Amino acid sequence: MSYPETFRIRPLVAFVALALGAPAMALAADVVQLDTIEVIATTPLHSSGVSINQVPSNVQVVKGSALQEQQSLGLADYLSNNLLGVNVNETQNNPFQPDVNFHGFAASPLLGTPQGLSVYQDGVRVNEPFGDTVNWDLIPKNAIAGINLMPGSNPLFGLNTLGGALSIQTKSGDLFPGGAVQISGGSWGRRAAEAEFGGSASNGANYYVAANLFKEDGWRENSNTDVRQLFGKFGWKGEKTDFSISFAGADNDMFGNGYVPESLLKSVGQSSVYTQPDETKNKLGFVTGQFNHYFTDNLSLSSVAYYRHTRVKTYNADLSDYAADAPAQGVINQTSTRQNGYGITGQLSWTTEKNLLIGGAGYDRATIDFSQSSQLFNLFDAARGMDVAAGFADPSPVPVVNLRGTTHTWSVFATDTYNLTPKLALTASGRYNRTSVDNTDNLNPSTDPNYLGGSQTFQRFNPAVGLTYSPVSSLNFFGGYNEGSRAPSSIEIGCSNPDPAASCNLPNSMAGDPPILKQVVAKTWEGGVRGNIGNSTKWSLAAYTSENSNDIQFIANHTSGAGYFTNVGQTRRLGLDFGLNGKIGNFNWMAGYSFVRATYESDFDVVASANALADATGIIHVSPGDRIPGIPEHQLKLRGEYSVMPNWVVGANVLAFSSQYAHGNENNADPLGKINGYAVLNLDTRYSFGKSGWQLFAKATNVFDQNYYTGGLLGTNMFTGAGNTFDTTGTGATDRFLAPGAPRAGWVGLRYEFGGAKSSKVDVD
Repeated sequence: MSYPETFRIRPLVAFVALALGAPAMALAADVVQLDTIEVIATTPLHSSGVSINQVPSNVQVVKGSALQEQQSLGLADYLSNNLLGVNVNETQNNPFQPDVNFHGFAASPLLGTPQGLSVYQDGVRVNEPFGDTVNWDLIPKNAIAGINLMPGSNPLFGLNTLGGALSIQTKSGDLFPGGAVQISGGSWGRRAAEAEFGGSASNGANYYVAANLFKEDGWRENSNTDVRQLFGKFGWKGEKTDFSISFAGADNDMFGNGYVPESLLKSVGQSSVYTQPDETKNKLGFVTGQFNHYFTDNLSLSSVAYYRHTRVKTYNADLSDYAADAPAQGVINQTSTRQNGYGITGQLSWTTEKNLLIGGAGYDRATIDFSQSSQLFNLFDAARGMDVAAGFADPSPVPVVNLRGTTHTWSVFATDTYNLTPKLALTASGRYNRTSVDNTDNLNPSTDPNYLGGSQTFQRFNPAVGLTYSPVSSLNFFGGYNEGSRAPSSIEIGCSNPDPAASCNLPNSMAGDPPILKQVVAKTWEGGVRGNIGNSTKWSLAAYTSENSNDIQFIANHTSGAGYFTNVGQTRRLGLDFGLNGKIGNFNWMAGYSFVRATYESDFDVVASANALADATGIIHVSPGDRIPGIPEHQLKLRGEYSVMPNWVVGANVLAFSSQYAHGNENNADPLGKINGYAVLNLDTRYSFGKSGWQLFAKATNVFDQNYYTGGLLGTNMFTGAGNTFDTTGTGATDRFLAPGAPRAGWVGLRYEFGGAKSSKVDVD
């Protein structure tokens, strides 16, 4: 089958390796030769794509094999260690529950975090419908064939694509034949096992299965993790048609103990926790069907349909609103969230010698059932957990919320890449979204002031346009403008009452009588240049500015953290990425620097009683130009791999981040509310025993055992008595709460590969 040269690509091959500038950070060990066809999918459905030199954006592309070679714990871990513009806040302090930031926009599992990145798996958006959260523990690492990280507000990737989109493609048996099993273990009682196997038959049928088991005691008190993942894909591929059906399942139990006061870190140690337990149980059942058909060499149809069920349960010991006449010190908050989503998307692609035109439509629907109960307990024990012997002040859990939410989203989209000349390409895109959010309160009647019910509809057309120009084959200029939007989620609409008497205590109860929230709109300009020097060195430089209108933030109006969601006006992200990679003999290397300045651009007030500049009512004023907390302004990432022998590779990652502001210091005025920058060194090595398929590997993190912190919060510490006991006066003391980074650790493992080459293959004719 032949295709026009410019757009020559078979279905499901958009993860083909791109090692150009910033993407090179992911592929230092696999430098792509200059004659390789580098193709990028321009929509979430990985069917037809264009040459990288026709993409008006600094896309980063990663082979799935890179995660295995570095023995990354998961996708978020790899992104943080290797990709430009990415940093992690370990707010939960569980390795599978990080807040991932890209260009100052977040993809987090925590309700209340302003979400700004969309995440796709095989063309299906996996941001959870309740709060647009991303559960990183539900993505099976060893089933990843490749990923694309698209910067900007690309409208083709739908809702929540304010600062970028992460598109994940999973493996299939025809492209990944053979199998592998591995076991590993080491520090903190970690033990893990992985297995995968794939293959195909002469009649076109193919299959792939993968499973992961992970257990860890954790390095902090009461911080064990138990992750179980299963993935399977079965399909058929003919000359013009292919289809597949896949299943992803997970049953995970994770403890994440969050921020801890600096005074506790000094008196008890880095492994201390504030209150405990803090448990999250995630379950997943996810079925995806994909279909691709070529009507002619130039006209094709791609579609995806899915059903996704998640259940999240939390069990948290938190501080109560302690008072002398109601002296219960703590409260057990329990939540249950059931989410059922399904939808279908289809697109037609038409290619000519100069043109790629794609048009499509999609529909997504989700139902959410959220309930919460709380139960006061009398005393905290010496470890700041519930004192079982002292018992409960409430005889049984008290229902607080019982909410049912339903969301509907219709969308139509189109994109056209046209070669004006052999060196100049124009891309124009657009997407129209219409989203309805309906909340029903099953606890309070509609006449109750705290009734959570209500409906809102949001609609918008988002455009994009860009140009690329290649004066010579080794140099490519690109630039563009794009817009994206995010509709308020069920939890944001339900928890938007500014009345302090009806505040939310996230991630827990919600308040009634929600006012109207506006959808967030992001407008992004990006421009840059990329190229190569000789046959083995590539580089890129890109600058961008992105401005959000009607940005949604969670505003605290109690020192306990209770508050509400509201539109706070404008925010801005301004930055640049510079990436360089190459190969010298047996040494592969990369270097990347990112600058990210994230600021508020509107005036608003927020309660932050622990801030030294707060007024008598605990309010601080945020002004245009104040930096958004949690985002370091400077990042430096280095990666090197040296082949000591043909079968022995030693690698190292150096990560350095500048200081950042703590939450509660949105006015940037409290000197206590700034978190120092840090640098860490990680090492990895792998030794292959000839062609036997056996491989021995090892990894060490934070080699110099640095004490560092990935985030912070100004708050009130209630454990200020002798031996860090509860302050029964109910006042506590102002403290800086920190998210400590993990200490030095090491793991070793053994891997066996059989039955086929284990590499990220692509099917390009």
